[in-house]
Amino acid sequence: MKLIYFGNEFKYDTEAVMKLFLPAERFEFCYCEDETEARKHCTGDYALIGRQSADNGTRLTVTASIGGRTESEYQDFPAPVSDDECKIQLSKELYLCMNRLTGISSKWGVLTGVRPVKQVHRLTDRGLDREQVFSELSDTFLVSGEKCRIAWDTAVTQRPLLEETARRGAKSFGLYVSIPFCPTRCSYCSFISMSAQGGAIKKLIPPYIENLCDEIRHTGKIAAELGLKADSVYFGGGTPTTLSAAQLTRIMDTLAESFDLSDIREYTIEAGRPDTVTAEKLEAIRKKGCTRVSINPQTLNDRVLENIGRSHTTGQFYEAFRTARAAGFDTINTDVIAGLPGDTADSFRATIDGLIALAPENITVHTLSVKRSSNLNMDDGKGGVFSNPASEMVEYANEKLSAAGYRPYYLYRQKNMVDNLENIGWAKPGHESIYNICIMEEVQTILAMGAVGSTKLMDLENGRLERIFNYKYPQDYNNNFGLMLKRKDRIREFYAEKE
Repeated sequence: MKLIYFGNEFKYDTEAVMKLFLPAERFEFCYCEDETEARKHCTGDYALIGRQSADNGTRLTVTASIGGRTESEYQDFPAPVSDDECKIQLSKELYLCMNRLTGISSKWGVLTGVRPVKQVHRLTDRGLDREQVFSELSDTFLVSGEKCRIAWDTAVTQRPLLEETARRGAKSFGLYVSIPFCPTRCSYCSFISMSAQGGAIKKLIPPYIENLCDEIRHTGKIAAELGLKADSVYFGGGTPTTLSAAQLTRIMDTLAESFDLSDIREYTIEAGRPDTVTAEKLEAIRKKGCTRVSINPQTLNDRVLENIGRSHTTGQFYEAFRTARAAGFDTINTDVIAGLPGDTADSFRATIDGLIALAPENITVHTLSVKRSSNLNMDDGKGGVFSNPASEMVEYANEKLSAAGYRPYYLYRQKNMVDNLENIGWAKPGHESIYNICIMEEVQTILAMGAVGSTKLMDLENGRLERIFNYKYPQDYNNNFGLMLKRKDRIREFYAEKE
């Protein structure tokens, strides 16, 4: 299908809208000087997206055609219109045309960004109340009442925690440690993680740990020089508990020796794969300061676990959860995914009910996102991942978790999510993850160490964000370690520029 532009080049926003209706489509892009030239390309299936500006105003117009059926929308403005306003208006017009042509609708409307809750914070910072925020989201972005409520409730939960983060000042930061290894690779996974089953990968792990500890010491020295203070710690991956208890202890000891952790609000380690969880590992990380773990079933249906390549059973998940409780963890997160291949609405409801009965402090409900780099891409040969009851599943989870006393505390979206839905972290009051909130709302510097780590340097006063990327793959991380350490020196320069 062709996307034809004149008077604008708003490809990113309009393509995102088109993906709501045609998620598997590959688009051809055509940029023209004026409408006359653009109309020459209007053959077959197309969307014409135009801006005409003149002294007496601006016209924004969209015409979309599929299978010989055509729909049009336009809006006239008596004055010049900013690029941001144009993007939103053209996205709305395109959405309305495609909605009529396909019969498909999106509960998030044209709010296609990763962080919809930031819009709520932006509006409340302007002094708008709940009713006014709902009206703005509905009128401007075509967001449904259901999604307005979940975004609002998430922002309300976050507000006191964000205020505390602000009180801690511009020199507070979150620490991220990347362990990019897993026992096996799940079919839906698009993360840079490597299966530790192979002998070659196992050989990578010892030198990787050596380099990771050196990077921790190097970054800790920079943080100390600049007077930076850690606020939270997060070990992610991959699956950090793929490592042995001794290996985890060594990394945690290095972290404690290199950074001031005396005032952190939480310390999380993902033990996401139940088949990697042992009492020895949990007791070791608890002793070294970890306060929160993630033990993730993804589903409580063993058949679905087999479909997605998880090498554990539901029984192993329950055993790992009991082991974490016995080790003294009073904040445990469990992840589930709506829309997995072979899962049904009834099966997913049983998963949610089972987790609520187990009463973890956090339950994170993800929606399947099918990425090009995952083994499960667009269609699993069993009916297609875009034709499943994910929306019904998410609605059930939201209703039941809210009724059980959980509150939404962070929310984000990804490309190619089934039914254009979202991921929501739910928590019992007082157990919200500080790190997850801060990284999602982009309100705090994140210093990341390890392969695929991405340091995010935040200058909130000047609205500036800068990233420092580590090498993605463990072998590249090991082979180019010296060069990567030099990148970290940019942290000093960034903070010097802020002074």
